[in-house]
Amino acid sequence: MTLLDAAGFLTGLALLLVGADRTVRSAAELALYYGISTFFVGVTVVSVGTSIPEMTTSVYAATYGAGDLLVGNIVGSETAQITLAIGIVALISPIAAERRNVLIYGGAMVLAMIIMILTLEDGITRSEGLLMMLAYLMFIHDLYSNEGGEEITEEVIEDEEPPARTLPQIALGIGLVIVGGHLLVTNGVAIATVAGIPEYVIGVLTGLGTTAPEIAVAGIAAHEGREGISVGSLLGSNITDPVFSLGVGALVADVTLADPGAVVASVTYMLVVSLAVLGLLYWRRGIDRRSALVCLGLYLPSLALF
Repeated sequence: MTLLDAAGFLTGLALLLVGADRTVRSAAELALYYGISTFFVGVTVVSVGTSIPEMTTSVYAATYGAGDLLVGNIVGSETAQITLAIGIVALISPIAAERRNVLIYGGAMVLAMIIMILTLEDGITRSEGLLMMLAYLMFIHDLYSNEGGEEITEEVIEDEEPPARTLPQIALGIGLVIVGGHLLVTNGVAIATVAGIPEYVIGVLTGLGTTAPEIAVAGIAAHEGREGISVGSLLGSNITDPVFSLGVGALVADVTLADPGAVVASVTYMLVVSLAVLGLLYWRRGIDRRSALVCLGLYLPSLALF
């Protein structure tokens, strides 16, 4: 039974990731086709859309009362992106960053993480989830300047496409996301029950999985020498997930942890390691290959805390 659950879990993860990528790219192409500004596309479709895997996982996890899996998914994704994603990209091609952008995007990321941490102890109600989503929408509008919105859009999508091509792709992508999310969460809960693995750990591993495509895309772009892999692009979903993705789940059902004290170490490490990487970005005005090794090394201790 565990092998079937594992197969269902991996299948769900694959469908979720493929569907999310297809949906975001096609929606961005459609928006650009109709003349919507690249700024608006970057702030809405791309910034929110790239967190579809985390949002879908949150909705299903909240529906099935798997609050530990929900939070674990976000913590795992956040930790992997701030260490593995940045480290791998910088190892391939050093990252240059303006200190102003590090402060803006990094400050928003840290604020989002703190908001999430403060809400975890007593659980997150529907009203709190709504407030978290509204707060995200308010400060995301201020975070992305016109240049930032254009930059992030260009990194995700290259051409505009007509509705005849994009609408079927969007529909297919949404379908894959729905099926994949269901398989991922239900089989993840089953694995935790049968194997005696905490749901939180399953969630963390899911978070690492949902980060893999973002690492691959950024890594390929760096390898091809594409310019403009921005701090906003690398940190964007780390701003979205702690408040918006978590808030989406809380809107479906109150999010509670079986043992809030058990996640303190990993959540604290997520925040500490984020501050450390942001410090490197600010101090060295980017991440070179030597600093990239430091970022990669910072991920390893997290495995012992989950």
